[in-house]
Amino acid sequence: MAAVQPQDDLPKMIHREKWRVEHERLHAKHRGHEAMHAEMVMILVATLVVAQIVLVQWKQRHHRSYNLVTLIQMWVVPVYFTVKLFWWRFLSMWGMFSVITSYVIFRATRKPLSCRTPRMVYKWFLLIYKLSYAVGVLGYMAIMFTMFGFNIFFRIKAEDSMDVGVILLFYGLYYGVMGRDFAEICSDYMASTIGFRPRSTFHHGSLCAVVAEQEPMSVSMALAAEANEVD
Repeated sequence: MAAVQPQDDLPKMIHREKWRVEHERLHAKHRGHEAMHAEMVMILVATLVVAQIVLVQWKQRHHRSYNLVTLIQMWVVPVYFTVKLFWWRFLSMWGMFSVITSYVIFRATRKPLSCRTPRMVYKWFLLIYKLSYAVGVLGYMAIMFTMFGFNIFFRIKAEDSMDVGVILLFYGLYYGVMGRDFAEICSDYMASTIGFRPRSTFHHGSLCAVVAEQEPMSVSMALAAEANEVD
């Protein structure tokens, strides 16, 4: 092995020789650390395996708490990075989605439940599903469009078209998953509210469990038919 040249001679060396000297210095600096590096890798692998087992068991045994915690993290954590990195476009869309969804959740968790709430919840999350699906498909098509080189025919830079595709695909996946989880929470709350009154409190089938007040039989049947149409 060639001797390491002094620091003053480095500017006179060619690029390959300079890289070789720096590589030798790096090896000399970390000589004897192989055991420590192997231990760090083993700890990392063990942590990943244990964390995966814990997450799987948590999801299987406590499905609702798992979904709630992961949903809150997915909803709140991106705000920190968007504010720190000044991603105002994502923050503005996140704000609009959060405001409207919060209002929908507020309406879905009220007791007594309004007869118009199920239709409103259904329409909002159906809209989120359709928009996220369309945006995700557009993002995927833009990525494929760039990978096959079709952007050249339209004089679009590969970096620009790929960025647009990745952003659209991310938006579609992110808001699609968020909408699905929030829709599940709202449906659970509404189902528990509709079935909240015990069977002993029903009088001749005329007590509506949705609005928790006396309703004529015809109105109750109309509400049931409307719920079936929504389903």
